[in-house]
Amino acid sequence: MTGTVSVDEARRLIIEAVAPLPAETLGLDEAAGRVLAETVRAQIDQPPFDASAMDGYAVRLSDCAVGARLRVIGEASAGGRFRGEVAAGTAIRIFTGAPVPVGADHVLIQEEAERSGGAIAIKAAQAGAANIRRAGIDFERGAVLGEAGDRLTGARLALIAAGNVTSLSVAQRPRVALIANGDELVLPGATLGADQIVCSIPAGLGPMIHSWGGAPRFLGIARDDPADIAALIDRARGFDLVVPIGGASVGDRDFMRAAFEAAGLAPIFEKVSLRPGKPTWFGRLGASFVLGLPGNPASALVSARLFLKPAIKQMLWRSGDEQVVMARTLALLGANGARETFLRARFSGDDDGVTCVTAFADQDSSLLRVLAHSDALIRRPANAPQCSAGALVPCLRI
Repeated sequence: MTGTVSVDEARRLIIEAVAPLPAETLGLDEAAGRVLAETVRAQIDQPPFDASAMDGYAVRLSDCAVGARLRVIGEASAGGRFRGEVAAGTAIRIFTGAPVPVGADHVLIQEEAERSGGAIAIKAAQAGAANIRRAGIDFERGAVLGEAGDRLTGARLALIAAGNVTSLSVAQRPRVALIANGDELVLPGATLGADQIVCSIPAGLGPMIHSWGGAPRFLGIARDDPADIAALIDRARGFDLVVPIGGASVGDRDFMRAAFEAAGLAPIFEKVSLRPGKPTWFGRLGASFVLGLPGNPASALVSARLFLKPAIKQMLWRSGDEQVVMARTLALLGANGARETFLRARFSGDDDGVTCVTAFADQDSSLLRVLAHSDALIRRPANAPQCSAGALVPCLRI
């Protein structure tokens, strides 16, 4: 399929075209931030034994009448269990994390016991058996600790480690090549000529791609010359995703998409009915997918949020519906035109706890300052009527 498509159609075509990448096996210490490619199950119960939750005395609850005296016959510490049995009238000094000895069904906290030599006296009434973490209370052997598509956060890795799992099958990171284009562009830090501007979009795309789970690499700036673009296309072969920036409009010096087509691109769509971001295009070049982004900074970064993120998620076994936030607009929104529009905006909260959002007044597609202060995109359907302040509007988080 080629031509101009809607935002939803573009996202659908991307997700249908892109397949999850093969898995690789990593150790726990290498897996932070990666995405599971298969289910992980616990190899043990956690905790693996009944454990004391407090420092105190392991006792029988039936012996715990106020004033009763119990003989202390031993001690249990974390990593050092008491090997005997708690019989009637006896107690074991126990510390947090220690295995609860056979015969005990309650841990009397040390503040409610008075120690005198080899015995304790019960100082307070006990409401019931307490202060014991039962074996498997966190999870049992065979329990699911992670599923394909789960991002491996610190908490998730701690859970998996507690299940005595040492290696994980994770999706390979999508390798994403970035290619900028334009005679007017120079790298940050360069001395600008009279007609030049700084190439800023790759500096923003790189961290975004990394946060979504990809591995970005900026290949450089191609001049407005088909041969120069073709040289960078050759360098990009073998990457999972290639992201050319700019050069896709209808001007006499917009050579980017034509250069990809000359290299063998099979187009899937050519434009999106979107503001900002109409010159977004997508296709396949050999084993690589190509997502062309507009040259205006805000257009490129908004389009990346809408289309590059789901492509990377699909490669990482993390496909799923986009989470939409319904928020109350604090300002009137004008009627929309024929293209679906995503307004850069900022979330806030009001007195009754409803999430609120305010669109920035200036939505020019060249403005990075506005985008840097935005954490939301208000989604305005094509031909939407004017929207009054106070109405609920669908938003995406940036």
